[in-house]
Amino acid sequence: MAAPATGTTTTTTTASAEPAPFLDLGDRRYDLTHRALVMGILNRTPDSFYDRGATFELDKLYGRAEQLVADGADILDVGGVKAGPGPEVTEAEELDRVVPVVAGLVARFDTPVSVDTWRASVARSSYAEGAVMGNDISGLADPEYASAAAQHHAAVVITHIRLAPRVADPDPHYDDVVADVARFLTERAAGARAAGIPAERIVLDAGLDLGKTAEQSLTLLRASAKLAALGYPLLLSASNKTFLGKFLDLELTERREASIGAAALGIAWGCRIVRVHDVKGTCRARDALAAVSEAE
Repeated sequence: MAAPATGTTTTTTTASAEPAPFLDLGDRRYDLTHRALVMGILNRTPDSFYDRGATFELDKLYGRAEQLVADGADILDVGGVKAGPGPEVTEAEELDRVVPVVAGLVARFDTPVSVDTWRASVARSSYAEGAVMGNDISGLADPEYASAAAQHHAAVVITHIRLAPRVADPDPHYDDVVADVARFLTERAAGARAAGIPAERIVLDAGLDLGKTAEQSLTLLRASAKLAALGYPLLLSASNKTFLGKFLDLELTERREASIGAAALGIAWGCRIVRVHDVKGTCRARDALAAVSEAE
């Protein structure tokens, strides 16, 4: 499926003709040509925007992880601090919330574990316990993040954000949101490669709802093919997000089908990882798209 036109948006970045076909996680190589990966969300937070702390307790979190794996998750992504504003979470507290859980997930499941953090110290400690990816919504703002990943042969998700995690950004402005995001991601990916991370371990994320209005997030979703052509696997994190609620007039608990629809569109337009709450439903949509893509 071709991506829809996005007006007169242009970028000055050098783009490859096709999305990157491979992703390395630990000692596993994934061929992303036809089949996207589904990343299941695990929140070790008492105040996450979606589940409101439902998996903060360890027994609930491991139970949720077991369900995500049974539903087909290709990656488990665990985080200890929500992205939006809220009470301060110190480095020590985040380490305590996340690192033992990474170790527990690695011991329990044969599924790659990603750590959702923007702190290099948390990522480094998580890699030591077996995490194979750092999911950084700050876009490598911590100057030690890339080197920590390179040292441990970990992959990184580089996400665009206009200001910083946990900082409210209610009225963001861009000269050209697609061009600005593409430029940011290209520059940060180049920095990651300079730090020693190979292209096959670099993932890009446009950061929908992170310093974007609902309209800007929708524009970036529609521009997925352009961003996927930057030469790295593109991750889409649209599950239950505000822009879906705004455009469809849906409350947070009513966005399941819209989230699966957004993931399916993203995959069709070149996204190769989708970070979701509903793993089973998204896997079914992904598998249907893969079957069509692979058909002769």
